[in-house]
Amino acid sequence: MADKKNFDDENFDEEEFGDVVVEMTDDEGNSYFYTEEMIIPVGDDTYALLVEIHDHDDCDCEHEHKHDHEGCDCGCDDGDVIIAKIVKDENGEDIYIEPTDEEFELVQKAYEEMIDDFDEDE
Repeated sequence: MADKKNFDDENFDEEEFGDVVVEMTDDEGNSYFYTEEMIIPVGDDTYALLVEIHDHDDCDCEHEHKHDHEGCDCGCDDGDVIIAKIVKDENGEDIYIEPTDEEFELVQKAYEEMIDDFDEDE
């Protein structure tokens, strides 16, 4: 499960990472930050395409990085991309949860259709 972060919480730059930054915590308590790249509606449900934000200060490559969302071309900024289902908690706040296998397949199909429609429009 994950929560939206306010930019003040972690000093994220809204211009650099977009409007929504999501913090995911694994079973060991490690935090990972993602930016919400796309919203994918499927029926009555809403899903988010989340792209991991890297801390290039921890990078092991031996060159300087552009510290922006594009990063560099060395591959060290290739982060995880995940799909999360957006649901409301008891306070009406958005939370992000892992979709079921069936939901994931529906989102994947909807995403592919969105991309195909985009390609046809160009």
